Amino acid sequence: MKRTLAALGAAFAMISVAPASAQTALKWAHVYEASEPFHTESVWAAEEIKKRTNGRYTITVYPASQLGKEADINQGLTLGTVDIIISGSSFAAKEYKPIGVTYYPYIFRDPAHLIAYTKSDVFRKLAAGYEEETGHHILAATYYGTRQTTTSNRVIKTCADLKGLKIRVPDAPAYLAMPRACGANTAPIAFAEVYLALQNGTVEAQENPLTAIDAKKFYEVQKNVILTGHITDHLNIIISQSRWASLSDEDKKIFTEVTQQAAERATKIVEEREAKLLTAFKERGLNIVEVDKKDFEKTVLEKAPVEMYGYRKEDYDAIRAVK
Repeated sequence: MKRTLAALGAAFAMISVAPASAQTALKWAHVYEASEPFHTESVWAAEEIKKRTNGRYTITVYPASQLGKEADINQGLTLGTVDIIISGSSFAAKEYKPIGVTYYPYIFRDPAHLIAYTKSDVFRKLAAGYEEETGHHILAATYYGTRQTTTSNRVIKTCADLKGLKIRVPDAPAYLAMPRACGANTAPIAFAEVYLALQNGTVEAQENPLTAIDAKKFYEVQKNVILTGHITDHLNIIISQSRWASLSDEDKKIFTEVTQQAAERATKIVEEREAKLLTAFKERGLNIVEVDKKDFEKTVLEKAPVEMYGYRKEDYDAIRAVK
């Protein structure tokens, strides 16, 4: 089915996409709000590409699912309805499983490590595998936020402290790895229902980036912010097969450089927000708890090894080795 769609998309592109002339209009789509750095820095990138190509490309950025949900815009790359998208590696992994290793707990040390990875040989290898499978090209990756844990009452210091904890976790393998390896009882409650579930005690904990914890006001129904830092979450900037093929080598270099700069700019904004939120949570009376991350990492590797999820240990090792 994927290859049929790719063939249709390529055929459509041959008919509808002409080489860049005086001005070529492109569509850039994502599901995030216009106030988020993933949008504001995409707009910056669009203007920068226009400037560096002397106006040969004009890019309109469509935020907040204006051109469809995340699954829709991923398919839109193949169908030719969008040129560039922002999407998580969980969606890329549906097409090319090995790239899902980037969601494995503790694979990235911090956001700087994530950005360094996007400039490494292992990134190019995984991106090439995804491109071979789908035809689409990953230009850059943006830091989305580090996933932390919040609890109603229990203070967590080590992996074993999670044993028996009722925690809401998204129903995806990489997200389940850490809590299950530590013996927690996971519940795949819809994101929109998490606040109520925490409030009425259906679950006593949840995990999300600090920005999401703030936006959804989970701090109102939780007492502890546990800095498990188990997943350095990220988003990919992806350009369609047909559009990438239409670019000259010079323009490919411009698109790559600009989107990677945009990713770094967005990453910095998210990091600054997270730092301020820790202070804000303390001021709201929450208990901020540091954990033994080495204990968590060791337990996850032993009880939920990367191979269990169909990922390659060689990719994990290569990413961990990136400086």
